[in-house]
Amino acid sequence: MPAPDTLPPPQGYLWLNQAAGRLGVKPSTLRKWRLQRRGPASFKHAGKVIYRETAIQEYLDGCEASDSRSNPDLNPLLRPPQPRISGRRTAAA
Repeated sequence: MPAPDTLPPPQGYLWLNQAAGRLGVKPSTLRKWRLQRRGPASFKHAGKVIYRETAIQEYLDGCEASDSRSNPDLNPLLRPPQPRISGRRTAAA
């Protein structure tokens, strides 16, 4: 029987190291995000951290949607200018 580290993950899932490669980050970064409850959703299966491939894609889609360079609704350059608010206080009459 092969060692647990060499077993492939279930279909549609990735082990932590594979998920890190897919996201372009180090496995240690993905572990840190998991502890901070950031990054894609994950859980433990067979004693190892596992990620659903769709959760990784949803995470990347969310990153793209929250970036003002790829989401015109968030681009501050496309908003109408806001009136300036003076920092000076006027004396009460």
